[in-house]
Amino acid sequence: MVNKINTLLIFLLLLSACNPSTQNVAEQPKSIPDTKQKLLGINYQLTEKDRELIKAYIDRHRLTMKESPSGLFVYVYGKGYGEYPKKGDLVNYYYRISLLDGTECYKSEPGKPKNMVVGHGGVEAGLEEGIMLMRKGQKALFILPPHLAHGLIGDMDKIPPRASIVYEVELVDVQH
Repeated sequence: MVNKINTLLIFLLLLSACNPSTQNVAEQPKSIPDTKQKLLGINYQLTEKDRELIKAYIDRHRLTMKESPSGLFVYVYGKGYGEYPKKGDLVNYYYRISLLDGTECYKSEPGKPKNMVVGHGGVEAGLEEGIMLMRKGQKALFILPPHLAHGLIGDMDKIPPRASIVYEVELVDVQH
């Protein structure tokens, strides 16, 4: 996801640098650091707006969640056992993904948990971060802001661009 955001920032930076030279000499184009600073400011504003929407969801549902330094909102519950998953471990989990408005996007089929190798990508960055906070047998609710989910473009199917998603997860197995 960070790569998508970086790619977009680089594209916008290059686009602004390729402006046709219809400017006279007195009008100097903005320097790259100025453009970069402006884009960082826009990114900060978007991230703060996402955070406000997530906090409104948490308040509306009277949830108690912790926010990680990355911006992932986490609530882990239930008795767990064993070690926490780490990068390279194979995990099996059931999941349900919905939008902040409650629209269900995806869910695992009963009796068919999904699996992934932690740290190998292929899933949302926020899911990998959250899974490493759980132990086998626990359930969790994660709220992923767009930068930890599907970012600026969504998943091109059920998750729209710039959508925060709610992940309900049950960790059923961890193989170290």
